[in-house]
Amino acid sequence: MHRALTEAIEVEFREAERKLTAGDALHAFTHLERAHVLGQKHTRAHVRAHWAMLRYASRYGSTRDVVGQAGRLLGAALLTWAWVPAGNTGGTNIGAFKRLPIPPDLSRLIAPPGPRN
Repeated sequence: MHRALTEAIEVEFREAERKLTAGDALHAFTHLERAHVLGQKHTRAHVRAHWAMLRYASRYGSTRDVVGQAGRLLGAALLTWAWVPAGNTGGTNIGAFKRLPIPPDLSRLIAPPGPRN
């Protein structure tokens, strides 16, 4: 994973935590979704995103969300290397196998950096 992508993922996790601390659960989850999109092709980041979403679901969600995130966490741990649906935000409100468009600002970060001149 290249440095800009790693840093962008960290920014999203920090922003999620900052929003949670401020009591802004809705926007916190948006940052977790962005971290998921950025990191979903990298097992460690993918698992971390689902772990954070599971913790969020435990705090704010329903039993359905907790169970859904537990399954996705297991899938992220075991199957990230095989296939991930690009752009999927990772929440239980979206089918686990559904591909979604990647926002342009995230797409630029996901793409590997070009050759150096």
